[in-house]
Amino acid sequence: HDDVLIEAACRFGTPLYVYSYATLARHYRAFDDALSGVDHLVCYSVKANSNLAVLRSVGQMGGGADVVSGGELFRALRAGIPPSKIVFSGVGKTAGEIEAVLRESICLISVESEEELVQIAKVAKSLKKKARISFRLNPDVNPKTHGYIATGLRENKFGLSAKAILRLS
Repeated sequence: HDDVLIEAACRFGTPLYVYSYATLARHYRAFDDALSGVDHLVCYSVKANSNLAVLRSVGQMGGGADVVSGGELFRALRAGIPPSKIVFSGVGKTAGEIEAVLRESICLISVESEEELVQIAKVAKSLKKKARISFRLNPDVNPKTHGYIATGLRENKFGLSAKAILRLS
């Protein structure tokens, strides 16, 4: 394998990123197979790797994309992932990004806060579109991990409490 990688680096230059389609496919199938018999959509996080060939491969396997920005939405669409298999997540969505995902009729928008829900409703109304949404639940559970990466506690900025979701539904 080393000879092949050295030859590729000489041919294409460095830095050179090499991905294994077989490994990507095996991992995709592990998720997909684990959910067989249940209506589901396996989405690849574009934030993790926005390489068009990687995204195209996931799409060709039947997977979707989880995007957190207008740029990531553009890359997922450019890679051939259908809008019906794209989920828009993340905090800090702008009105322009919400408008773009509504115009593309993506699968759904993950709501992170009450203020965000109001903004999504406002943009959807202005476009005369219905927004398909989901709520990100903050379970208020201590993951016992480093404080910088913990996201499931009430004081973290991610998601809504179960009480808030029931009130807003």
